[in-house]
Amino acid sequence: MTEYQEISPFYAGLRCRCPRCGEGNLLRGFLKVEDHCESCGLSYNFADSGDGPAVFIMMIVGFLVVGAALVVEVSFSPPILVHLLLWIPATLILSFALLRPLKGLMIALQYKNDAQEAKWADDDEEEKPNE
Repeated sequence: MTEYQEISPFYAGLRCRCPRCGEGNLLRGFLKVEDHCESCGLSYNFADSGDGPAVFIMMIVGFLVVGAALVVEVSFSPPILVHLLLWIPATLILSFALLRPLKGLMIALQYKNDAQEAKWADDDEEEKPNE
């Protein structure tokens, strides 16, 4: 088995690259996860970012847009139409710009930390054959 140099999940994830080798593409299209890395062969069956990227995007973009809107409102008091013309496109652009890198980061961190679905203690007993 080939040894791979340890790669930062931030480096690989934010670039949407394989979390093991840092070379192969992690995503195909805009958000579809590849089946495996074309460079090292790592299967991406473990990859399930769920709603994590969306939650972080809502917090980050919400903080930036609401903060900027408050500054503009206090400084210039523009009509509501100006706010709509500024902040709706800003929200959409920031959200779409952050979606791919944050999804890649969540998957890379999942790989790095060997994160798995939580299991109840009873689940282990059900899987064991009765002796």
